[in-house]
Amino acid sequence: MQKAGSIGLTLGRLQYISCGNTAREQEDNIRRVLDNGGDWVQVRWKNALQKERLALCETVVKLCRTYQAVCIINDSVAIAKIVDADGVHLGLSDESVVSARHTLGLKKIIGGTANTLDDVNRRAKEGCNYIGLGPYRFTTGKENLSPLLGITGYEYILQALAEQGISVPPLFAVGGITLADVEPIRNTGIYGVAVSGAITQQPHLIPFFKDKLQ
Repeated sequence: MQKAGSIGLTLGRLQYISCGNTAREQEDNIRRVLDNGGDWVQVRWKNALQKERLALCETVVKLCRTYQAVCIINDSVAIAKIVDADGVHLGLSDESVVSARHTLGLKKIIGGTANTLDDVNRRAKEGCNYIGLGPYRFTTGKENLSPLLGITGYEYILQALAEQGISVPPLFAVGGITLADVEPIRNTGIYGVAVSGAITQQPHLIPFFKDKLQ
């Protein structure tokens, strides 16, 4: 069973993971997403200097507040704290969830990456508010990809969790997801999806993503 963590928030089912090689590209992409109804942004800009990431995150947090959207920061608990973002998303090799919770407090969203059933169990024990489970398929947006899960991978993990009787945070499929993938993914029982390229390229599709996630 998937249930929200201790923050008491109802998490949206569609998360946008930002992309762009420059601050201008990042900001423009995020603005288009917000203009088209996006209400949850994860700021992800791996190849930037720390001060560039900080400046972008400050801008995006303000933007998201204007649009009444959620803004979380990829990887950096420190930046999330400085800009007072709504939370952070942590990779498996990033700072621990326990440490992030200590720094950010109980009211912030802490998401964590998982690639396997063992990872999901680990994240559940750590107290994540949601888990990004993938990769669904090959994506150029991330280096050193773990083995692809696909529909059968999600079905296996969800069945194993049900058999174990373990409650876990909402699971979000991530990795090369397109609009056509949403319905079969939802049919597995996955809570939501995190999307980057497909929404960056066609932000007008956001209402259609949301409709399929109901």
